[in-house]
Amino acid sequence: MALAACNDVPDYDLRGMGTGFTTAGAMPSTNNRPAPDANGVISYPTYQVAVARAGDTVATIAGRLSLDAGQLASYNGLQTGTSLRAGEVLALPARVSGGLSGGMTDITSIAGAAIDRAGDVTTTALAPSGSSAATAPAASSTPLQISEPVRHQVARGETAYIIARRYNIPVRSLAEWNGLDSNMTIREGQYLMIPTANGTPSTTPVTSAPGQGSATPVPPSASQPLPSEATPPAAAAPAAAAAAAAATPNLGAQQTSASQSTSTLQRPVAGNIIRAYARGRNDGIDIGAPAGTDVQAAAAGTVAAITTNTDGIQIVVIRHDGNLMTVYTHLDRLTVARGASVSRGQVIGKVADGATPYLHFEVRRGLDSVDPSTMLP
Repeated sequence: MALAACNDVPDYDLRGMGTGFTTAGAMPSTNNRPAPDANGVISYPTYQVAVARAGDTVATIAGRLSLDAGQLASYNGLQTGTSLRAGEVLALPARVSGGLSGGMTDITSIAGAAIDRAGDVTTTALAPSGSSAATAPAASSTPLQISEPVRHQVARGETAYIIARRYNIPVRSLAEWNGLDSNMTIREGQYLMIPTANGTPSTTPVTSAPGQGSATPVPPSASQPLPSEATPPAAAAPAAAAAAAAATPNLGAQQTSASQSTSTLQRPVAGNIIRAYARGRNDGIDIGAPAGTDVQAAAAGTVAAITTNTDGIQIVVIRHDGNLMTVYTHLDRLTVARGASVSRGQVIGKVADGATPYLHFEVRRGLDSVDPSTMLP
């Protein structure tokens, strides 16, 4: 315990306690935290963090990044004059410009900007598949990294050890990624990056193996009678089935127009949701799908915008009736052009290739984001 006085964060997993005991294989190894850019910022697809330098306060970081000091302090549960340790991490409440050492630009911001510019955005020239004009946009000089660490917000009563165990990572790695002190001090509401293991983000807490913890079935007992196995006569079975069918309401026939309208959109691509909607942080959903999977229009409408960001990520915005718009990003090989009318289910492109191929899908009512999950079957 004397090591607690040192600057290095102690590792309390009890490794090296004699020759016969080790927990070296109990936790996966994790990657190093990406290096920040010249302004001390690490960028990921849906969020950014600032890494403090020696002598920094919340106010000095806010000044360096042109952010409101009060907003930055409030977002991190600190005061503007709070002194920070070198390497300590602050979550940024708004996107800032800078290098992209940790990943790509914020797709949510790009999609929102694409909607704002839907009237005058430059359209992407389309060419037949296989032609020289259909080449992919030039790659950015910044290495792309679609995967990003999960960002965990500390709840009341949580400790660094509880969080590390929840995500099955060494507490030392959690401390190193977030610049925690030797006492592993964290505060309620603080945002922590969960270190990635073997290049893969820790997306879910550790769960028990299938069947683990389930109740043991009660064995048969000679002291208890067996359940009745009496069955109706064969002739009575059809009549009983008909009576049951007549008593069962036809929910489909009774469905009202209001209930039918809850699923007004078609899923643009088949797959599991790998990142859920979180207003202000992820104004859409990310649907995992193999590269090359068809991306379909969620509803009939008009292509309002097609644009490509500096990282070569294509963005399509479709305007629908009822002041509704849908946004699709991380797709390529587009088959539509700006101003074209599209029908529900029409293929508009393919899921782009990447380390973790997925489609980012947003729904906007006007300029306000809507949880797409509430409008999909």
